[in-house]
Amino acid sequence: MLFTALLVLVAGAACARAQSPALTGSTYTLGNATYWLSPTPASQLSLGNSSEVSALQNHTGLVPFTVVVANSTGFNDSDLSAAITSYQATDDVWDTAFMAGLYINTTGNASISNSSAVVLTSSGTPASTPLPPGPYLVDPVSGNVFQPWLLQQDINEAFVYGVVPNGNGGYMELDTRIAGMSTLTVAVPSRLYFTPTPAQPLAGMRLAVKDIYDVQGLRTGCGNRAFFALYPPKNASAPAVQRLLDGGAVLVGKTKASQFANGETATADWVDQHAPFNPRGEGYQDAGASSTGSGAGVAAYPWLDFGVGSDTGGSVRSPASVDGLYGNRPSQDAVPLTGVMPLSPVFDTAGVLTRDAKKWKTFGDWWLQNFTQYNQYPKRILFPTDIFGSSYLNTAPQNGTADAMFNTFIQKLEGFLNTSRTEINMTSLWNTTSPIIANVSNPPPPLTEYLNTTYAFIAFTDQVPLVADPFIADYQAAHNGDTPFIDPSPLERWTFGRSLDPAQVRPPAFTNKTVFLNWFRGQVLGGADNETCSHSLFLYPQSVGTPNYRNKYFGPPTSPYNFIPLRIAVHAGTPDFVLPIGDLPYNSTVTGTQKFLPVTLSVIAQAGCDLMLFSLFAALQDAGILSPVKTGPTMFV
Repeated sequence: MLFTALLVLVAGAACARAQSPALTGSTYTLGNATYWLSPTPASQLSLGNSSEVSALQNHTGLVPFTVVVANSTGFNDSDLSAAITSYQATDDVWDTAFMAGLYINTTGNASISNSSAVVLTSSGTPASTPLPPGPYLVDPVSGNVFQPWLLQQDINEAFVYGVVPNGNGGYMELDTRIAGMSTLTVAVPSRLYFTPTPAQPLAGMRLAVKDIYDVQGLRTGCGNRAFFALYPPKNASAPAVQRLLDGGAVLVGKTKASQFANGETATADWVDQHAPFNPRGEGYQDAGASSTGSGAGVAAYPWLDFGVGSDTGGSVRSPASVDGLYGNRPSQDAVPLTGVMPLSPVFDTAGVLTRDAKKWKTFGDWWLQNFTQYNQYPKRILFPTDIFGSSYLNTAPQNGTADAMFNTFIQKLEGFLNTSRTEINMTSLWNTTSPIIANVSNPPPPLTEYLNTTYAFIAFTDQVPLVADPFIADYQAAHNGDTPFIDPSPLERWTFGRSLDPAQVRPPAFTNKTVFLNWFRGQVLGGADNETCSHSLFLYPQSVGTPNYRNKYFGPPTSPYNFIPLRIAVHAGTPDFVLPIGDLPYNSTVTGTQKFLPVTLSVIAQAGCDLMLFSLFAALQDAGILSPVKTGPTMFV
């Protein structure tokens, strides 16, 4: 058994207390893997003069061992074999290399004959703090027990940094690398340490958060190096993050955000940081914005369960669509955003990206506890023909197009809900039911014209006074009048925002937004429903398997004018959930071979109906209509 301590842990308890303010943990190599060890022991074994302890103390250095929990009657070779099989199937941190020692939590007898491991028992060598199952390292001199967190490589450059607990209720940056590797690393604990409960349903699930959320002990960078360096670490975590930590989620890192949560395109706009790599296809597709790192990380790494992002104009739904994930923009104000950098409080929401609809439901049910749960689902499926286009009418399930995939999924949804889609035309409906109609011969302006400037006028008369001007003033005060560097996209949009007179542009923009909100919730969705929450489900396409290479050069960024389907929920304040439904082949200009890209669909429901949607999609996964997606180049293929 090969195990090597790369940095020596402080073995003596008194010495550890004296030096603890300076300790940030150590790394440890076991076999082919490298682990981070906290400087604070998880427990301490009571080392007496028993034969158990004598066998342990024949070893030098830290001893890898595995904790198992026995039933009330005892523990034998078959129990050990069953435990090993279970650990191998469920955990990505535990390895047979941790079988140098065996610690059995038992109130009965333990009889192990087919193992060369040092065998300890909770009765013979008690621990100061109960040890859950999983891998550990024990110091045979002090009895200190440490949990090894496996170091994972961030090869897709999704993270700003990995994080580990700082021992004071907050977190610190993980400043370590795997020997011979140049990429940033993220440490993850064994899943075996955690057992979900009603009070902590997210126990053991690994979480990364977009670097616009405050986390106690960490700096918030917002994608800008000057911002990151200027402001000190935070004294408290944003309530949205703390809620997840209270539910048992394990924070493992902060993910990259396009700068100040503005839309940015890889290569063209990312300057202060390198844009994360979308793992789908050949790996050189744009990963979406602005919750880019959260999307790329969840799509790339099986060791990451959830990536928290924010959605103002599409910043969760865009990565969800191109990275092939489940992702949501919740109802407006569903999640408190104190301690989160604002783009526009009028539009800002907090969302999450994940690979599994049932985990999505667990996460959503915990995060949105103020909402009402519904277990019956709408019977009206709205299919806007002017958004999908007419080509869907001539597609068959087997013809290998995005339209065919949409049709196939919707047919299954129709069967599940025992209904048929209702085709609508948003343009015609607006013309005939809009509250601003003057008369038949004087129809209202088209939606694309009516809402063309609404988002831009509100969002950037918000972010300039809330973020841009205070940051620039603080930076200049600290740097003799120098102005900080700003990426092209936020720089252009802030310049645009400063050119506007809020007193002139905001009142009509709010009027237009309110008119659309009431019209869409009432005339389109048909209002609320006491049994199903939302009278209708509104569907529209997200990604259609079209390449968007990151090695493409674009013109300069522009202000976010235009009303597009992605902005329906933004203006209406409704939930919008992205569903991955298929992979579509394309011929990669990078590899010269066939690769696959995601096809995704959005579902909108009435405001406040988020939990109904989470339940519906979990039920669709149980029914085999939706499926968990894989990490890597493809979702399903």
